[in-house]
Amino acid sequence: MLDLTISATAHGLNYLPQYFADHLGLFADRDLKVVATAKDPWTGVLDDLAGGAADIALGGLWVPGMYWGTPRELTVFAQVNHQFPKALVTRERIEGFSWADLTGRTVLAPGIGGSAPYAFTAGLIREAGVDPAGITFLRDLSTPMFVELFEAGLGDAIVLDSTTAQVMQDKGTGVTAIDYTEVGGIGPNSVYYCRTDRVEELSDRLVRFTVALGEAMRRLRTTGLAELEPLLTAHWPGIATPTLLRACERIKRSRTWETTRIDAAATDRWMRILKQEGMIRSEPPFAELVDTSIVDAVELATADR
Repeated sequence: MLDLTISATAHGLNYLPQYFADHLGLFADRDLKVVATAKDPWTGVLDDLAGGAADIALGGLWVPGMYWGTPRELTVFAQVNHQFPKALVTRERIEGFSWADLTGRTVLAPGIGGSAPYAFTAGLIREAGVDPAGITFLRDLSTPMFVELFEAGLGDAIVLDSTTAQVMQDKGTGVTAIDYTEVGGIGPNSVYYCRTDRVEELSDRLVRFTVALGEAMRRLRTTGLAELEPLLTAHWPGIATPTLLRACERIKRSRTWETTRIDAAATDRWMRILKQEGMIRSEPPFAELVDTSIVDAVELATADR
């Protein structure tokens, strides 16, 4: 059996297809043993790739985007999220709420796990014709710390992952004012990448892995919440089961787990947003950031069956 080690930036519900594939034995069916570790701090994934402790990393596309054109050469080959499963949470429900309502307000945007929550939010705000400069963003602190402070009265809104947003909604301390999967379009939120110099060496394992991941996505679409409940509670025992199920159902209704293939136009849009934020010096061409040969091979293998 071949080994494949994954270093992930988090252990979140949005990564469920990978956990589901392992649970169903889809990796083992393809003679692949997958070992995944969530790093804290998340930047450890880069150390793991550099030192060979991990074969691939799982995290935001913005990281390879920022490193494009630098000595740290990274290649993206597949995705686990086709949308950004995030939400803007306010304390009370506001009828007809829009991005313009944030002007003059304070928004908490957790950033200790990365800059994507703020950057994508600012991008959506600009696309709506609103200047994010008119909004005060508090950044660079962890999600738990900002949630605690928000519930204690700090800020007017907070950017959260779908699960934490559901936790707050069920607690009665906030409501989802904007669901990014409903208004944000498609986009490669979480992707898999490796060192460019290892793509050829890992190619066979990456194809096996991506075939299994895609199969898990297809099965998720037709698997009921009752069947998923044991897996969910095993992975996130600290979250109330009804909350987990509601958060999972929300993501299942979206296009988040639709495909392992990364969309070129959506990638270009994400890079454009990062450029507007000054997070990248220039926008990397899709063909230089993403190697589609793995998903191309997966689709050929699937079609031949």
